[in-house]
Amino acid sequence: MRNIPNILSISRLISTVIVFILVLVNQPWAYLVATVLFVLASVTDFLDGYLARRFSVVSSLGVFLDLTADKVFVAAILIAMVQIGLVPAWIVAIIVVREFMVSGLRSIAAAKGKVIPAGMWGKQKTFITLVAMGGILLAKGLGAHLLGLFPLMLTFNSQTLVLSEILLLVADVLMIVATIWTIFSGVEYILGALPLFRDEAKR
Repeated sequence: MRNIPNILSISRLISTVIVFILVLVNQPWAYLVATVLFVLASVTDFLDGYLARRFSVVSSLGVFLDLTADKVFVAAILIAMVQIGLVPAWIVAIIVVREFMVSGLRSIAAAKGKVIPAGMWGKQKTFITLVAMGGILLAKGLGAHLLGLFPLMLTFNSQTLVLSEILLLVADVLMIVATIWTIFSGVEYILGALPLFRDEAKR
């Protein structure tokens, strides 16, 4: 039981590589397989942390694997989506820059023996981002290609008003929402870290 959380984190890293390749294949069947793996990997994101806390097996290695797997999982798959034009690069840039910034602030806090807790915006951002990415994968797996924001295609007719196309449009909108939440969560972390810099300025 002690190693299960770490095994789940490692499985998420392995899933990242497979989903990354499937997205680049850019075929409906590949997107459907990627969707299944993506959902399973997203579930492990919840399970590994829960099991570690539930059975009191939190370790430095476990924390490292969990945080690393989370960031690599989202960033790598989004980069694959940029490669084939499913998501614009500016969205991924905002998300990745925010992750670097938060990691830096956490490192500063850790060096001072303090912790910057995850805020409301950050937790919601993660959920919205995963839902948006999963929605895009499923929509492409169902053959959507006529209705969406990336690129902008908003022609509504009998061909576009079907489940797959509407799902793609909704997922694209959620990706925009996730980006906005990413910005707000970054600001939230900066505000949370301000006392650290104030304390240093007083010395």
